[in-house]
Amino acid sequence: MEMSAKKILVIEDDQRIAQLLTRGLSNKGFEIEVAYNGTLGLRRAESIDFDLIILDINLPEMNGFEVCKSIRSFKPNLPILMLTAMSEIEDKIEGFEAGADDYIVKPFDFRELYHRVLVALRHNNPEPENLGNIVKIADLEIFLDSKLVKRAGQEIRLTAREYDFLLFLVRNQGRIISKPEIATNVWDIHFDTGTNVIEVYINILRRKIDKGFEPKLIHTRPGLGYMIRESA
Repeated sequence: MEMSAKKILVIEDDQRIAQLLTRGLSNKGFEIEVAYNGTLGLRRAESIDFDLIILDINLPEMNGFEVCKSIRSFKPNLPILMLTAMSEIEDKIEGFEAGADDYIVKPFDFRELYHRVLVALRHNNPEPENLGNIVKIADLEIFLDSKLVKRAGQEIRLTAREYDFLLFLVRNQGRIISKPEIATNVWDIHFDTGTNVIEVYINILRRKIDKGFEPKLIHTRPGLGYMIRESA
């Protein structure tokens, strides 16, 4: 039986870019729908089960940050890739904090975007071999079957990418992990020394996992990388 094509919603007001994405991703076997403003994009995301969303930020009626936050409220695990000309680190931080799994700056190379789409879809698939397993460190628990994360019994809401990053850290607890190793294993890409994406995610995880809890679990080793362990 032939598997149905993965469905992608492109929320983009630039018709030229929307057409480029539609043509390129359709040629790769995806089913594409386009919404040209934020309000329509949000309505389509609510009513249809898409496998992934590509989202611009500067949109008519409702900006991409607001759309992303709204989608996260009812589809917390749906992969969302922000595709935007806004390249400042503050914009990236706001995008990740709104719930984006990845952030791609225009102008972009379609080959890279396609690769990131594949990575996002792959990371969103369940891990059947891990059903019923729980990974722990201190009072932090990661339930691999449901992808639920708890600390001291309190549920921690994470995006798919935040979950992957945290799980990778916990599975390597007590070991210093370099940025290139993190990029390869969590993003499945070669590390770009000009990006602050890993630092942004570390800050987000610290706020969600460590703020208000003891002991602090996520530690920085300047010049070396990051590690997760129960003591500093």
